[in-house]
Amino acid sequence: MALYIVRRLLGAIPLLLGISVIIFILIHLPPGGPADIYAGSPTASAADLARIQENLGLNDPLPVQYLKWLGGMLTGNWGNSYRDGRPVTQTILERLPATLELMVASLVIALVLAIPIGIYTATRAQRLPRYVLNVLTMLGISLPTFWTGLMVILIFAGRLGWIPTGGRSRSGDLLDVLHHLIAPALVLAFVSMAGFARYIHSSMIEVMQEDYIRTARAKGLNPRTVLLRHAFRNAAIPVITLLGLEAPRLFSGALVTEVVFSWPGIGRLITESILGRNYPVLMGAFMLSAVLVVVGNLVADVCYGLVNPQIRYDE
Repeated sequence: MALYIVRRLLGAIPLLLGISVIIFILIHLPPGGPADIYAGSPTASAADLARIQENLGLNDPLPVQYLKWLGGMLTGNWGNSYRDGRPVTQTILERLPATLELMVASLVIALVLAIPIGIYTATRAQRLPRYVLNVLTMLGISLPTFWTGLMVILIFAGRLGWIPTGGRSRSGDLLDVLHHLIAPALVLAFVSMAGFARYIHSSMIEVMQEDYIRTARAKGLNPRTVLLRHAFRNAAIPVITLLGLEAPRLFSGALVTEVVFSWPGIGRLITESILGRNYPVLMGAFMLSAVLVVVGNLVADVCYGLVNPQIRYDE
Protein backbone atom coordinates (compact mmCIF):
# COMPACT_ATOMS: atom_id res chain seq x y z
CA MET A 1 0.00 0.00 0.00
CA ALA A 2 2.81 2.43 0.86
CA LEU A 3 4.51 1.82 -2.47
CA TYR A 4 1.20 2.33 -4.27
CA ILE A 5 0.68 5.70 -2.54
CA VAL A 6 4.21 6.81 -3.44
CA ARG A 7 3.66 5.84 -7.10
CA ARG A 8 0.39 7.76 -7.19
CA LEU A 9 2.00 10.85 -5.67
CA LEU A 10 4.89 10.72 -8.15
CA GLY A 11 2.43 10.27 -11.01
CA ALA A 12 0.55 13.36 -9.83
CA ILE A 13 3.57 15.61 -10.48
CA PRO A 14 3.29 15.73 -14.31
CA LEU A 15 -0.50 15.94 -13.97
CA LEU A 16 -0.28 19.01 -11.75
CA LEU A 17 2.29 20.57 -14.08
CA GLY A 18 -0.06 20.12 -17.02
CA ILE A 19 -2.94 21.59 -15.01
CA SER A 20 -0.83 24.58 -14.02
CA VAL A 21 0.00 25.29 -17.68
CA ILE A 22 -3.66 25.16 -18.69
CA ILE A 23 -4.78 27.35 -15.77
CA PHE A 24 -2.00 29.87 -16.43
CA ILE A 25 -2.99 30.19 -20.09
CA LEU A 26 -6.70 30.48 -19.34
CA ILE A 27 -6.13 33.17 -16.72
CA HIS A 28 -4.04 35.28 -19.11
CA LEU A 29 -6.18 34.55 -22.17
CA PRO A 30 -8.90 37.23 -21.73
CA PRO A 31 -7.96 40.68 -23.09
CA GLY A 32 -6.76 43.33 -20.70
CA GLY A 33 -4.87 42.84 -17.48
CA PRO A 34 -4.40 44.04 -13.92
CA ALA A 35 -3.17 47.45 -15.05
CA ASP A 36 -6.45 48.08 -16.89
CA ILE A 37 -8.18 48.43 -13.52
CA TYR A 38 -6.34 51.72 -13.06
CA ALA A 39 -6.99 52.87 -16.62
CA GLY A 40 -10.26 54.53 -15.62
CA SER A 41 -8.58 56.68 -13.00
CA PRO A 42 -8.28 60.32 -14.09
CA THR A 43 -4.84 60.56 -12.47
CA ALA A 44 -3.39 57.50 -14.24
CA SER A 45 -1.32 58.32 -17.31
CA ALA A 46 -0.08 55.95 -20.00
CA ALA A 47 3.37 56.06 -18.41
CA ASP A 48 1.89 55.05 -15.05
CA LEU A 49 0.09 52.10 -16.63
CA ALA A 50 3.26 51.03 -18.45
CA ARG A 51 5.22 51.23 -15.20
CA ILE A 52 2.64 49.07 -13.43
CA GLN A 53 2.87 46.48 -16.21
CA GLU A 54 6.65 46.45 -15.90
CA ASN A 55 6.66 46.20 -12.10
CA LEU A 56 4.26 43.26 -12.20
CA GLY A 57 6.37 41.49 -14.82
CA LEU A 58 3.50 41.43 -17.32
CA ASN A 59 5.64 42.70 -20.19
CA ASP A 60 7.59 39.45 -20.34
CA PRO A 61 6.52 36.77 -22.84
CA LEU A 62 3.93 34.39 -21.42
CA PRO A 63 6.30 31.38 -21.26
CA VAL A 64 8.80 33.48 -19.29
CA GLN A 65 6.07 34.58 -16.89
CA TYR A 66 5.04 30.96 -16.38
CA LEU A 67 8.58 29.75 -15.73
CA LYS A 68 9.10 32.53 -13.19
CA TRP A 69 5.85 31.59 -11.45
CA LEU A 70 6.72 27.88 -11.52
CA GLY A 71 10.18 28.51 -10.08
CA GLY A 72 8.68 30.54 -7.26
CA MET A 73 5.97 27.95 -6.63
CA LEU A 74 8.54 25.12 -6.32
CA THR A 75 10.59 27.15 -3.84
CA GLY A 76 7.57 28.12 -1.73
CA ASN A 77 7.25 31.64 -3.12
CA TRP A 78 3.78 31.80 -4.64
CA GLY A 79 4.16 35.47 -5.48
CA ASN A 80 2.49 38.54 -4.04
CA SER A 81 -1.09 39.68 -4.38
CA TYR A 82 -1.58 42.52 -6.86
CA ARG A 83 -4.22 43.98 -4.58
CA ASP A 84 -2.26 44.60 -1.37
CA GLY A 85 1.24 43.23 -2.04
CA ARG A 86 1.01 40.53 0.60
CA PRO A 87 2.33 36.99 -0.08
CA VAL A 88 -0.20 34.75 -1.78
CA THR A 89 0.37 31.99 0.77
CA GLN A 90 -0.53 34.35 3.59
CA THR A 91 -3.65 35.55 1.78
CA ILE A 92 -4.84 31.99 1.10
CA LEU A 93 -4.02 30.68 4.58
CA GLU A 94 -6.06 33.48 6.14
CA ARG A 95 -9.13 32.43 4.14
CA LEU A 96 -8.58 28.65 4.24
CA PRO A 97 -9.94 27.97 7.77
CA ALA A 98 -13.31 29.52 6.89
CA THR A 99 -13.62 27.38 3.77
CA LEU A 100 -12.54 24.20 5.58
CA GLU A 101 -15.07 24.91 8.31
CA LEU A 102 -17.82 25.27 5.73
CA MET A 103 -16.73 22.20 3.74
CA VAL A 104 -16.47 19.88 6.77
CA ALA A 105 -19.82 21.01 8.15
CA SER A 106 -21.45 20.54 4.74
CA LEU A 107 -19.96 17.08 4.25
CA VAL A 108 -21.09 15.92 7.71
CA ILE A 109 -24.62 17.24 7.14
CA ALA A 110 -24.77 15.65 3.69
CA LEU A 111 -23.75 12.21 4.97
CA VAL A 112 -25.97 12.34 8.06
CA LEU A 113 -28.99 13.09 5.86
CA ALA A 114 -28.09 11.02 2.78
CA ILE A 115 -27.41 7.65 4.44
CA PRO A 116 -30.84 7.19 6.08
CA ILE A 117 -32.62 8.71 3.06
CA GLY A 118 -30.82 6.40 0.61
CA ILE A 119 -31.44 3.30 2.73
CA TYR A 120 -35.09 4.18 3.35
CA THR A 121 -35.94 4.87 -0.28
CA ALA A 122 -34.25 1.63 -1.37
CA THR A 123 -35.96 -0.63 1.17
CA ARG A 124 -39.45 0.86 1.39
CA ALA A 125 -41.56 0.27 -1.72
CA GLN A 126 -44.89 1.87 -2.57
CA ARG A 127 -44.86 4.37 0.28
CA LEU A 128 -45.55 8.08 0.09
CA PRO A 129 -42.47 9.14 2.14
CA ARG A 130 -40.27 7.31 -0.37
CA TYR A 131 -41.61 9.37 -3.27
CA VAL A 132 -41.35 12.59 -1.26
CA LEU A 133 -37.70 11.87 -0.45
CA ASN A 134 -36.97 10.96 -4.06
CA VAL A 135 -38.42 14.27 -5.20
CA LEU A 136 -36.33 16.05 -2.56
CA THR A 137 -33.11 14.45 -3.80
CA MET A 138 -33.94 15.27 -7.42
CA LEU A 139 -34.53 18.90 -6.44
CA GLY A 140 -31.17 18.93 -4.67
CA ILE A 141 -29.44 17.81 -7.87
CA SER A 142 -31.42 20.16 -10.13
CA LEU A 143 -31.65 23.46 -8.25
CA PRO A 144 -28.68 25.83 -8.69
CA THR A 145 -26.82 26.60 -5.48
CA PHE A 146 -27.04 30.38 -5.85
CA TRP A 147 -30.86 30.23 -6.20
CA THR A 148 -31.21 27.98 -3.15
CA GLY A 149 -28.96 30.29 -1.14
CA LEU A 150 -30.90 33.39 -2.15
CA MET A 151 -34.22 31.72 -1.23
CA VAL A 152 -32.84 30.70 2.16
CA ILE A 153 -31.71 34.26 2.84
CA LEU A 154 -35.00 35.73 1.62
CA ILE A 155 -37.21 33.43 3.69
CA PHE A 156 -35.25 32.54 6.82
CA ALA A 157 -33.20 35.72 7.19
CA GLY A 158 -35.33 38.41 5.54
CA ARG A 159 -38.85 37.39 6.51
CA LEU A 160 -38.47 35.11 9.52
CA GLY A 161 -35.25 36.56 10.94
CA TRP A 162 -34.04 33.17 12.14
CA ILE A 163 -30.53 33.42 10.68
CA PRO A 164 -28.07 36.20 9.80
CA THR A 165 -28.09 37.44 6.22
CA GLY A 166 -24.41 36.54 5.88
CA GLY A 167 -20.95 36.67 7.36
CA ARG A 168 -18.97 34.43 9.68
CA SER A 169 -19.04 34.53 13.46
CA ARG A 170 -16.13 36.38 15.04
CA SER A 171 -17.13 35.97 18.68
CA GLY A 172 -15.86 32.41 19.13
CA ASP A 173 -19.06 31.44 20.97
CA LEU A 174 -20.21 27.99 19.78
CA LEU A 175 -23.87 28.92 19.46
CA ASP A 176 -23.04 32.06 17.50
CA VAL A 177 -20.70 30.05 15.24
CA LEU A 178 -23.46 27.53 14.52
CA HIS A 179 -25.96 30.35 14.03
CA HIS A 180 -23.87 31.80 11.21
CA LEU A 181 -22.73 28.43 9.83
CA ILE A 182 -25.97 26.48 9.58
CA ALA A 183 -27.48 28.22 6.54
CA PRO A 184 -24.47 28.22 4.16
CA ALA A 185 -23.53 24.69 5.27
CA LEU A 186 -27.03 23.38 4.56
CA VAL A 187 -27.17 25.08 1.15
CA LEU A 188 -23.75 23.71 0.19
CA ALA A 189 -24.66 20.27 1.56
CA PHE A 190 -27.97 20.10 -0.34
CA VAL A 191 -26.41 19.06 -3.65
CA SER A 192 -24.00 16.64 -1.98
CA MET A 193 -26.78 15.10 0.08
CA ALA A 194 -28.88 14.54 -3.03
CA GLY A 195 -25.99 12.91 -4.90
CA PHE A 196 -25.03 10.65 -1.98
CA ALA A 197 -28.65 9.62 -1.42
CA ARG A 198 -29.15 8.68 -5.06
CA TYR A 199 -25.92 6.63 -5.11
CA ILE A 200 -26.82 4.86 -1.86
CA HIS A 201 -30.35 4.23 -3.16
CA SER A 202 -29.09 2.61 -6.37
CA SER A 203 -26.34 0.61 -4.65
CA MET A 204 -28.69 -0.68 -1.94
CA ILE A 205 -31.25 -1.87 -4.51
CA GLU A 206 -28.52 -3.78 -6.36
CA VAL A 207 -26.97 -5.28 -3.23
CA MET A 208 -30.30 -6.34 -1.70
CA GLN A 209 -30.80 -8.67 -4.67
CA GLU A 210 -27.53 -10.55 -4.11
CA ASP A 211 -27.46 -14.20 -3.02
CA TYR A 212 -25.57 -13.54 0.23
CA ILE A 213 -28.36 -11.21 1.39
CA ARG A 214 -30.95 -13.94 0.82
CA THR A 215 -28.67 -16.38 2.63
CA ALA A 216 -28.33 -14.05 5.61
CA ARG A 217 -32.09 -13.69 5.79
CA ALA A 218 -32.58 -17.46 5.51
CA LYS A 219 -30.27 -17.95 8.50
CA GLY A 220 -32.67 -15.87 10.56
CA LEU A 221 -30.34 -12.92 11.17
CA ASN A 222 -31.82 -9.76 12.56
CA PRO A 223 -33.16 -7.62 9.65
CA ARG A 224 -31.23 -4.60 10.96
CA THR A 225 -28.02 -6.64 10.97
CA VAL A 226 -28.64 -7.82 7.41
CA LEU A 227 -29.40 -4.28 6.29
CA LEU A 228 -26.51 -2.45 7.93
CA ARG A 229 -23.71 -4.98 8.34
CA HIS A 230 -24.13 -6.95 5.13
CA ALA A 231 -26.03 -4.79 2.64
CA PHE A 232 -24.97 -1.24 3.46
CA ARG A 233 -21.31 -2.11 3.98
CA ASN A 234 -21.07 -3.36 0.39
CA ALA A 235 -23.36 -0.70 -1.01
CA ALA A 236 -21.12 1.99 0.50
CA ILE A 237 -18.14 1.03 -1.69
CA PRO A 238 -19.30 2.94 -4.81
CA VAL A 239 -20.16 5.90 -2.58
CA ILE A 240 -16.52 6.14 -1.52
CA THR A 241 -15.64 7.13 -5.08
CA LEU A 242 -18.09 9.99 -4.84
CA LEU A 243 -16.79 10.86 -1.37
CA GLY A 244 -13.22 11.11 -2.65
CA LEU A 245 -14.33 13.54 -5.36
CA GLU A 246 -16.59 15.51 -3.06
CA ALA A 247 -13.83 17.63 -1.49
CA PRO A 248 -12.99 19.43 -4.75
CA ARG A 249 -16.69 19.73 -5.59
CA LEU A 250 -17.39 21.29 -2.22
CA PHE A 251 -14.40 23.55 -2.75
CA SER A 252 -15.78 24.76 -6.06
CA GLY A 253 -19.33 24.93 -4.71
CA ALA A 254 -18.11 27.09 -1.87
CA LEU A 255 -17.23 29.74 -4.45
CA VAL A 256 -20.93 30.43 -5.06
CA THR A 257 -22.09 29.79 -1.51
CA GLU A 258 -19.48 32.07 0.03
CA VAL A 259 -20.39 34.91 -2.30
CA VAL A 260 -24.12 34.56 -1.59
CA PHE A 261 -23.63 34.40 2.20
CA SER A 262 -20.65 36.81 2.35
CA TRP A 263 -18.56 34.00 3.84
CA PRO A 264 -14.88 35.06 4.03
CA GLY A 265 -13.31 31.95 2.52
CA ILE A 266 -11.35 30.83 -0.53
CA GLY A 267 -14.40 30.92 -2.79
CA ARG A 268 -15.02 34.57 -2.11
CA LEU A 269 -11.30 35.25 -2.49
CA ILE A 270 -11.36 33.65 -5.96
CA THR A 271 -14.32 35.81 -6.97
CA GLU A 272 -12.58 38.96 -5.76
CA SER A 273 -9.39 37.93 -7.55
CA ILE A 274 -11.22 37.27 -10.83
CA LEU A 275 -12.81 40.72 -10.73
CA GLY A 276 -9.46 42.29 -9.86
CA ARG A 277 -7.40 40.19 -12.32
CA ASN A 278 -5.23 39.13 -9.40
CA TYR A 279 -3.23 36.47 -11.26
CA PRO A 280 -0.96 35.18 -8.45
CA VAL A 281 -3.86 34.62 -6.03
CA LEU A 282 -5.91 32.92 -8.74
CA MET A 283 -3.05 30.57 -9.60
CA GLY A 284 -2.53 29.68 -5.95
CA ALA A 285 -6.22 29.06 -5.28
CA PHE A 286 -6.79 27.01 -8.44
CA MET A 287 -3.69 24.90 -7.85
CA LEU A 288 -4.91 24.24 -4.31
CA SER A 289 -8.16 22.98 -5.83
CA ALA A 290 -6.23 20.74 -8.24
CA VAL A 291 -4.27 19.24 -5.36
CA LEU A 292 -7.56 18.53 -3.58
CA VAL A 293 -8.75 16.56 -6.61
CA VAL A 294 -5.58 14.45 -6.67
CA VAL A 295 -5.60 13.84 -2.92
CA GLY A 296 -9.34 13.11 -2.95
CA ASN A 297 -8.90 10.39 -5.57
CA LEU A 298 -6.00 8.90 -3.64
CA VAL A 299 -7.94 8.87 -0.37
CA ALA A 300 -10.87 7.18 -2.12
CA ASP A 301 -8.60 4.41 -3.45
CA VAL A 302 -7.07 3.85 -0.01
CA CYS A 303 -10.52 3.71 1.59
CA TYR A 304 -11.54 0.95 -0.83
CA GLY A 305 -9.08 -1.39 0.88
CA LEU A 306 -10.30 -0.40 4.34
CA VAL A 307 -13.97 -0.98 3.58
CA ASN A 308 -13.55 -4.10 1.46
CA PRO A 309 -10.66 -6.38 2.59
CA GLN A 310 -10.81 -8.20 -0.76
CA ILE A 311 -9.41 -5.14 -2.48
CA ARG A 312 -5.62 -5.08 -2.33
CA TYR A 313 -3.03 -3.05 -4.19
CA ASP A 314 0.12 -4.70 -5.52
CA GLU A 315 3.25 -3.68 -3.71
